[in-house]
Amino acid sequence: MNPMQRNSKNFLFLLFVTNAVVNLFGNTAGISILSDVTKPLIVPLLLGYYVAGSDYPRSKPLMIALITCWLGDVALMFVGLKASWFMTGLVLFLAGHVFYIITYRQHRSESDEHALLTVQKVRFSLPVVLAGTGLLVVLFPVLSGGLKFPVVIYATAIIVMVMTAIFRFGRTNNRSYWLVLTGAVLFMVSDSILAINRFLGAIEMGGVLIMLTYIAAQYLIVEGLRRHEE
Repeated sequence: MNPMQRNSKNFLFLLFVTNAVVNLFGNTAGISILSDVTKPLIVPLLLGYYVAGSDYPRSKPLMIALITCWLGDVALMFVGLKASWFMTGLVLFLAGHVFYIITYRQHRSESDEHALLTVQKVRFSLPVVLAGTGLLVVLFPVLSGGLKFPVVIYATAIIVMVMTAIFRFGRTNNRSYWLVLTGAVLFMVSDSILAINRFLGAIEMGGVLIMLTYIAAQYLIVEGLRRHEE
């Protein structure tokens, strides 16, 4: 990485962190203008950080995942005006998770010599599957008919996304593995809090927790994937 590229990466990272702090402050203090202005900037700044800090070839599936998540962020901002925007956001984030799954498979070595055995994959995936299906069981009775199927599909996608992160074990370096896995789990946590907050009842500081886990998840995934080549 040349000095100009490094400076651009550091500058965009600083902007990303500053924007994230302002967003979280806006959510905590109830200053909607701060949270509304900064939310659509979170993913574009992270995408810029990835592009500036990564050499060619950059991952197209990762960039598509980030763009669809950004569009999902924007769509969810309009839910208060029209409820149908929630479905739009759901579909866009579903696409994002599909592209994250593709990206995780792209960022692993061809050799499976040190990969998890089948029984280990089942064992390590079980808590994720139980957590995801458990939340679905709780949510299903309160979902309207039009949302039941899309929510099941979405929950399945995010469970598979986390499982795919788990299955990178032994096929990348430790730093990349744990950063991506932590990010994937936090993404699932963020979505779970959002679902509970929307369908079961407001959680105290729910908006802050959703954004905190979401911002951390996106950053850790991107940073972890950047570290794969190390």
